[in-house]
Amino acid sequence: MRGRGAVWLVGWVFTVVMLGGTVPAPLYPFYVRSLELSELQVTVVFAAYAVGTLTALLLGGGLSDRVGRRPVLALAVGTAVVSTLVFLLAPTLPGLLVARVLSGLSVGLTTGTATAAIAELHPDRRTATTLATVANMGGLGLGPVVSGVVAQHLPGPTIAPYLAFLVLLLPALALGAVPETRPRTGGLAGAVRPQRLSVPRGTRPRFAAAAVGGFAAFAVLGLFTSLTSSFLGQELGDPGPQLVGLSVAVMFAAAVGCQLLVQRWDPDRAALVGAGLLPAGTALVVLALATGSLPLFLLAAVVGGAGVGFSFQSAVARVGGLATPDERAAVTSSFFVVAYLGITVPVVGVGEIATASSLTTAAVALAVLVLALSAGAAVLTRRHPTPA
Repeated sequence: MRGRGAVWLVGWVFTVVMLGGTVPAPLYPFYVRSLELSELQVTVVFAAYAVGTLTALLLGGGLSDRVGRRPVLALAVGTAVVSTLVFLLAPTLPGLLVARVLSGLSVGLTTGTATAAIAELHPDRRTATTLATVANMGGLGLGPVVSGVVAQHLPGPTIAPYLAFLVLLLPALALGAVPETRPRTGGLAGAVRPQRLSVPRGTRPRFAAAAVGGFAAFAVLGLFTSLTSSFLGQELGDPGPQLVGLSVAVMFAAAVGCQLLVQRWDPDRAALVGAGLLPAGTALVVLALATGSLPLFLLAAVVGGAGVGFSFQSAVARVGGLATPDERAAVTSSFFVVAYLGITVPVVGVGEIATASSLTTAAVALAVLVLALSAGAAVLTRRHPTPA
């Protein structure tokens, strides 16, 4: 398999593995009722995914640079399958935590590897960047839709969505036909080791500008993904998994749409637009929570999602231009380490504040953080512009 077919197969695997990371999002109300989970426990389960992702990035961020892209993608798919089996066989709080960590591991292994593989398989770097970022964000957005629709209309709402995910993974069996773009330079055992975050010294200010924007974007993603079911439950009683899934997907749809819109934009311009939209989106979340308005909440999802799309597309494009081919996966993974910290620490903080006070208070705290981060990202971008 060569050319366009190889690119699309890697893109499919990338999309579906990311989809698996958000399959549980519409199912949390079922787990809350059956396991009597608190708001803090829900956000900890949600954040366990990011812990797994960070572990994969820190231990194997440059793994595919040494053992090849295909073996790491195959390992990621296998880990996603094991995670799904744990969801199915151990629907308990410890089981959810283990399954989410494993899901995060699969995503962490895939993110840098698939992004690098698409860049090496596709002749146009800018188009490859767009494909990779759309696969990443698009997969995250499709997860709640697929899961919510399946849970709403098929028996076994906490079983059928995971079976559907396994079916979508079947094309990964053809990964062996994809050309290997990075020859093996070492064994798997020696390649899995703690690594320093690799960023070329002369590019660190520009990396910081992209990374701060990525952190802010993922913090906004975490806010919506973790709080949507709670908000809808408060305002609508039992909204059903389909409505929860579609509401979560609104943000991701806006993000993907903006990524496609700005693929030919100057990345610094896109970063500055994103830095303005992210705090606007979180401010609308606060207003929606304070007034109990579903239309305002959905508007916040659109505005915040647009901010995520602009910021994330710009950040990945800028980071991709900082590294040589030998360093590409490690530098990309370094960026995602920072980004996934944004979906971990702030989200757990939101859950703790929400448990101690209210969702509105928690959203205010995160809105202030996003405003500060976005301002910092804008200043760094203006001071350290991307070379023409």
